[in-house]
Order: sequence, then structure tokens, then C-alpha cells
Amino acid sequence: MKVPRFPDGFVWGVSTSAFQIEGATSADGRGPSIWDVFSADRAEACDHYHRRSEDVRLMRELGMAAYRFSVSWPRVFPDGSGKPNPAGLDFYERLVDELLAAGIAPYATLYHWDLPQALEERGGWPSRDTARRFADYAAAVHDRLGERVGTWFTINEPWVAAFLGYGSGVHAPGRKSAAEAFRSAHHMLLAHGLATQALRAAGAAKVGAVLNLSPVMTPAQVGDFGRELSQEDAEAVGRIDALANRQFLEPMLRGAYPAELLPVIERHGGLGHVRDGDLDTIAQPLDLLGVNYYTPLVVQAQPSEAADPAFPGSDGVLFCTIPTAVTAMGWPIVPGGLTLVLRRLSEEYPDLDLMVTENGADFVDVVTGDGIHDVERISFIEDHLRALLSAVREGARVRGYLVWTLLDNLEWSDGYQRKFGLVHVDFATQRRRPKDSALWYRDVIRRNGLTETPPRRPTLETVAARAGVSRATVSRVVNGEASVSADVRTSVLRAVKELGYVPNAAARSLVTRRTDTIALVLSVPRQGDALTAAVVQYVTSMLEGAGKQITLMLADTAESHRRIVQHAEARLADGVVLLPPDRADTLAERLSRTGVPLVLLGKPAVASMVPYVDVDNAGGAAAATEHLLARGRRRIGMICGPMDLVAVQDRLAGHRAALHRAGLRPLLALADVTRASGAAAARQLLADDPSLDAVFAAGDQLAIGALHALHEAGRRVPEDVAVAGFDDIDAASATTPGLTTVRVPVADQALALARLLLSRLEGRHTTSVVLPTRLVVRDSTSASRP
Repeated sequence: MKVPRFPDGFVWGVSTSAFQIEGATSADGRGPSIWDVFSADRAEACDHYHRRSEDVRLMRELGMAAYRFSVSWPRVFPDGSGKPNPAGLDFYERLVDELLAAGIAPYATLYHWDLPQALEERGGWPSRDTARRFADYAAAVHDRLGERVGTWFTINEPWVAAFLGYGSGVHAPGRKSAAEAFRSAHHMLLAHGLATQALRAAGAAKVGAVLNLSPVMTPAQVGDFGRELSQEDAEAVGRIDALANRQFLEPMLRGAYPAELLPVIERHGGLGHVRDGDLDTIAQPLDLLGVNYYTPLVVQAQPSEAADPAFPGSDGVLFCTIPTAVTAMGWPIVPGGLTLVLRRLSEEYPDLDLMVTENGADFVDVVTGDGIHDVERISFIEDHLRALLSAVREGARVRGYLVWTLLDNLEWSDGYQRKFGLVHVDFATQRRRPKDSALWYRDVIRRNGLTETPPRRPTLETVAARAGVSRATVSRVVNGEASVSADVRTSVLRAVKELGYVPNAAARSLVTRRTDTIALVLSVPRQGDALTAAVVQYVTSMLEGAGKQITLMLADTAESHRRIVQHAEARLADGVVLLPPDRADTLAERLSRTGVPLVLLGKPAVASMVPYVDVDNAGGAAAATEHLLARGRRRIGMICGPMDLVAVQDRLAGHRAALHRAGLRPLLALADVTRASGAAAARQLLADDPSLDAVFAAGDQLAIGALHALHEAGRRVPEDVAVAGFDDIDAASATTPGLTTVRVPVADQALALARLLLSRLEGRHTTSVVLPTRLVVRDSTSASRP
């Protein structure tokens, strides 16, 4: 068998970013960034700032030829502008020198989302002046590092920074304004152009930018890339492509915005920020375009759908789930999407050199005595390298591939739970351990190709990746369904033959067997007995009314998880309703891979494409906090706990967002679920801030404990300290004084869960359901402060 090889001179390496790995957020004069203010996680990260030499040595041992790192703007300019910080520049100079000594080419990215907080306070990216300050910063970094850096990237993924940071508010700085998102996007493009001019004037060898690019397709096209679209779906695909991809590609490479995008921008705040000459500045010739690819965007037309805040102007477009393998982030694994992206760029911009600057996946890693055996990550990277090689053979000018990422790190809003690294990091000790994927990648680099490896038993996912279709499509072909087109059938059967795939019982029965049985899987919940009881009552009632039988299964041990997955794989149930465990767990992911329709009660700790039913925890917490602020409370402490609960994490996020809008900082104390821990946390808050005038607790039991502690301390409620809780348990109305709290709709969650599963069983497209909460005001917050 011929070993697939890459072109001579192909560049292999890894990418990282400063905020995610450096730590040392206040060392040697570094100023705060927007992420230091926004993130609930402390950013010690991987302590790369102090372990730089160890990490360079590790890269050398793994055979890396290139390292794309980012420079921390607030480390170089703590106040965003003015005089550069020599100590910050010293760090990057030492890093570059050590990389060169190790034979590793440095690729520097100047902006990977860590805007100095000082500039955010002066307007941030919606302000045009930020673009000018970025050009000054670029010149200062080049002045120190100079020609030792051969390739400079200006800005990384401006769509994410603009539309998640200023549009949906899920990234720093947490603003929610479509107008500010569009202005930010334009000013980032302008900053790229100005910085490119400054770098070239200083003698930079190569200058480029890095964009996150995703093919936009319908669910049907995921299984058949060439599928023709209806007029409505074609319009939806084109609109999202303009928002996500062409909004950045066309100004950079053609000097103009997509014509159909201009009315959208005009409608969401006008075009006054786009000035004469801007697009000429933006369209500086690029030496290299960095392509970050993870997953496609899957959409279809649906007139009643409201716009996604991350995609202003996307009203009437449904963002869809698809039945395929997913990463632990819930992102669909579609390697062929990388081929589509690279092919498109090569066709539309034939003279442009490309580099895959990020590609990788989050999976749940298990540390064992003999290593970290991350087979899924190896499979993910290998399948994407094959997709990349297909594009190269078609003529794409791809010069290299950089894995995301070297180290497990701080994954932005998701904290430390995500594991993208080739190298495992124990954050308690900062010990680095290469995973199997790192050693496998080292061998790929040595051979400049994909080596023959011991045969692995091919799975539905393997066949689907080889054929470029979905897992369900492979199953339909295996079962001989006539609904599959002849071309797709031929492609799948060819992949089956090449891989030596033998369909198992699960594949044979994926689309053919019906049992009229639903598995209701209960973890040991901490949400409360009322919710569990309501789920059993209403879900059972609705599903039995629809002709289904219910099998109750308890998921409380690893062995029970194994049995539940086997139950689904054997097709002993048509669908599964799962109350996910409170801690990060792989049961939902493992069940989703069986192909059995699955719905979850509560947002899972590990993101997934599986639809779920939850309540608006963040909105409820924000409403409670805003209620306290409206009553003149300014020294508000929050009792959080347990922090491994996703609901508590969301409640903390809503509380922090409300305080941020009011210009206040959070004061936090951790607890578990008991009243005693709530009382202890309240005492801690009083010790930390004797002027405390309000307490918001993540649960009512904690709030009741806080009431007892405040009474013991001689503080009057609500005259001295107001108290609010969350959940509206029965005891909340019986406290003295009555507890103000956020009511969650228990029965409605259970009913929505049953309806969601029935929709999935009927084959309809489904999305997660988030139900509103309601603030119930009682005497514990009735008094206002003057």
C-alpha cells in the first residue's frame, strides 16, 4: 500500500495563544486584558511564561518545524498604547531566540483576542482608534523581534472576536449589540490593514491573517456535498456564508464587502463607520492566509426562526443539528469540510498561499499509568490530514499544517474542562505528558506523510469520513434503503470495501428496527426530587399516551453506564431520555454515537449537538441581581455552589454580567448544596466585606442558610442585607422573612422533554429548548437603600 506523502517543504507544527497558556497575568508589568476581567477562571493556565524553555524543548523532541504563538498585547502595552513594556518584549525575544536555536520557525500572531482592558474602557473595537493603536503595537513588536520572525499574522479569527465578543456576549468583553459587532469587525479588518502596512514598512518578510472558515451547507448536503438546494435554502446558505466567511475574505482579498451584506449592516446600525479609503487599506496583498477549520455550519431556511445573536441578520435561518459523530464540544466531525474550504479558496483566489493554522478536537482524555491513549484525537487529525491532502492533489496551495494545540489549556469561556492538546497538563502540578496523539504526530512529521499503522476495526464514523457522508447515510446504505442516491451509494460501498468494514448489529438495525420502547435514564440528580418526580410523571404519561413503553434505568456507576450504552446499541429502545450527571461525563456522548434519538434534561457539562431542555439560568440570575441593584444594593455577594453544576456556572455568568453592566465587580464565596454551607459562605462574605448589603445565592437551600447566618451576626434582612435565592423550593415562601427567589418551571421542563423526544422520533429537526424563569419577589429584598 502506498504511503500518502505531503509535498517537499511542507511545514508541520502547532499553534497556541498567549492568554490560554502563558499565565503570569500580572507578572513583569503586564496589564489586564478583557479576558482577565470577563473570565471566571483565573488564568494561571499552563504557566508557559515561566516554563517557556520546557515547552520549546518539548516541541523540539516532537519534531515541530513551526510554532505559531500569539503576542499578548497587554504584556507589551499594559495600557494599550504609550510606551512599550520592556519586560514583556524581553519574554518574546527570548522565546523567539530559543525557538530558532531549536530549529523551530516562529510564526507570530499579534492579536488572539486579548485586547488590553484599558482600550476596552476607551471604547474597545467599536472605536476606530483601537485600529490605530493596533498598528502602533505591531510596529513596536516588529521593532524588537525584527527579521527573526519570518511570518507575521495580524489578527486571529476576527469573526469570533467581533460577533461572540460584541454580538452574542459569550466571549469577552461580553457586550450584546449587533451594531457594535459589525463596527468591531470592520475595525479589526482596518487594524489588519494598518498593521500590515506598518510591518511591511519595517521590513517584515511575510504578512498574513488567520480566519476561521467553515463551509455552509444544509443537513442534506452533509451527506451529499453536491446536493442541489431549493431557492429558500440557497438564500439561507448564502446569507450565512456572507456573515461568517465572505465578510472577512472579500474585504481582505477583493477590497469590497459582499453586496448582499451591506443592507444587513445598514439595518443593524448603519454604515457610517466605513469611511472612504478603508477598504483600500484593508486589502493589502497577503503573503499567506491562515485557515482555521473545525466543523461546518449547517443551516436551512425556516421563516419563523429568530436571528441568532452571533449572526445578526440570520432571521429565518435555522442552525441545525446533524446525525454524525461529534467532539466533546458537540461539534460535528466532517473532515470533508476542510477539502471544501481549501478547494474553494484555491478556485476563488488561485494565487494565494494557504496554511491550515488551526485544526484539532476536544475529547475526554483518560490518564492511565501507561499514558493517555487518545485514539479519537488521532483519528480526527488523520482524517483531516487526508482531506487536506486531497485538496493539495487538486492543486490547493497549502504550505503547512499546524495542530490546535500543543497543550491542554484555558479554553476561553469553557475554562479548563476542554482538552484540545497533544500534551496533557496537570494544572495542579503543571506536569506535561505527551499523549499518544503527540507521538503519532511526531511520526507523521518525520515521514512527511501518513504512515501505515496497525489496522483498526473500522466504525460507522470511519466509513462516513472516508465517503464524505453522515453516519446515518452509511447505515441506510448498509440496510439497502432506496432513498440514497446512486452516487452516494457507490461512494459508501467503495469506502466499505477499502476499509474492510463489516457492519455490526447496531449498523444493521440503526434505521430498520422499532421497539416502541423508550429508555428513561436517571442519574443521581442534585437538581431536586421535585424535578425528578415531575420528569418521571409527565414524561411517562406523555410517552405512554403516544403508544410507547418506558424502561427506567439508573445511571449511577461506570458499569451501569456500560449497560445503558449496550442497551441502546442493541436497539432495545427507540429513544433515550437522559438526566445528565452533574459532573462532566461521556455517557451522553457515547449514547449519541449509537444513533438512537436522545434528548437531555439540563444543559450537559460537555457541549453536544444532542438537544436538551433547560431553563434560562443565566437570565434568571441576571434578573435577581438587577432586582437587587434596582433597590440600591451595591455590595452584592454571591454564594456559588457546587461549581461542577452547569446550572450554577450559568447562574454565576448571569450574575457577573449584570454586575458588569452596572460597573461592579463580583464578590464570591463557594459552597455545596446544604444550608450549613450556605451559612458558612455568608459568614465568609461578611468577613471579606463588612459593608455587604445583599446576598444572591445559586440555590434556595444556600439562601436559607445565609438567612440564618445573617440573623446570628445581628444583620437585619432586608434592612441591612437583602437576600435572594434560586429555584423557589417549597421552603422559600416559609422563611422569615419570605425569600425572594427565581422560580423554575418544573412541570414545563418535563413536558418539553417529552415533546422534544417525540419530535426526534418523528424525524423532525429539533433544537434545544430553554424555558424562561420568573423572579418571585418576597420580603427578603423588599427594602430599598437610599
